[in-house]
Amino acid sequence: MILSVVIPCCDERQTLGEIVSRVLAADTLGLELDVIIVDDGSGDGSFEIAQALAAEHGRVRVFRHPDNRGKGAAVGTGIGEARGDIVLIQDADLEYNPADYAKLLKPIIEGRADVVYGSRFRSTESMRVLHFWHWVGNKALTLLSNMLTGLNLTDIETGYKVFRKELLERIELRESRFGFEPEVTAKIARLKPRFYEVGIGYDGRTYGEGKKITWKDGLWAIWCIVRYNVLG
Repeated sequence: MILSVVIPCCDERQTLGEIVSRVLAADTLGLELDVIIVDDGSGDGSFEIAQALAAEHGRVRVFRHPDNRGKGAAVGTGIGEARGDIVLIQDADLEYNPADYAKLLKPIIEGRADVVYGSRFRSTESMRVLHFWHWVGNKALTLLSNMLTGLNLTDIETGYKVFRKELLERIELRESRFGFEPEVTAKIARLKPRFYEVGIGYDGRTYGEGKKITWKDGLWAIWCIVRYNVLG
């Protein structure tokens, strides 16, 4: 079996090399690794770094959006290029640690799950304390999503989402920015897969360190939850 790790990247030259190094060193429980970097119109040299990483490591492939289209668009491109039986989303910053791959993959490899979300709120791992209002917003978005999907997730905004690729091939993703998170949750939930959550560690960034999501993205997420759960 093959694991495709999709890494959307926009202006992450400071962390891209390190995150790829961690991905390549991660315990994938015996799965062959296919690493896909999608550069989303970076202007800081990230694309050139990605090209160098691909030249150095045969398991790394690079694709590029000439202009910035958003995380959802980059993830969509990566999913379309994935060769794997399983697809894992990995942010290009260092907030999420590939050391958690084994626990994320285990339920799927053992045949117990079709989808696994890594929850920052089920975790017993260490976690950087930041952004109280992000925490409140995430809880509210997750509650609203759960009310409409019928799931009991604790963290729909998590950056760690893992899917059997066959499920992703049955849905059409439209959101180009952070609306991807509630959209994919709504559309995948409609297929009635076996959902699991596992606790993960989290090393969140401040805005000064490069965090990109804002309150406007939160408002758009509310609209996406309603749109894709109620309006179709």
